[in-house]
Amino acid sequence: MYIERISITEEAKAIVDKLREKHGELMFHQSGGCCDGSAPMCFSVDDFIVGSRDLMLGEVYGCKFYMAADQFEYYKSLHLTIDVVKGRGSSFSLEIPLGIRFIIRSRLFTDEEFENIMVPEIFD
Repeated sequence: MYIERISITEEAKAIVDKLREKHGELMFHQSGGCCDGSAPMCFSVDDFIVGSRDLMLGEVYGCKFYMAADQFEYYKSLHLTIDVVKGRGSSFSLEIPLGIRFIIRSRLFTDEEFENIMVPEIFD
């Protein structure tokens, strides 16, 4: 059984549901530091072009989650959890007009988890 690299809180799921009603199918891309630091950004799948160096870390609550391969080197030993907090971020992520923002909470994988972890897919 493979261990997922990413999960999502119930609070964040509620926001995804709200955004999905308005924007349709969604995806996440972990930003690499421009605009709003290093934050997960939520986009309509038709509004973001995934780069050739982006990896798909998995799918969370029906949304694919991508990250640049070079940034993944810093995150490869971490389990990521998408959460939401009050406060306006400065990115182009869909939740920003709601006065909230998605954030990433992380923890190290255990040795056992790391042995059974999902390998990210390179996007082509």
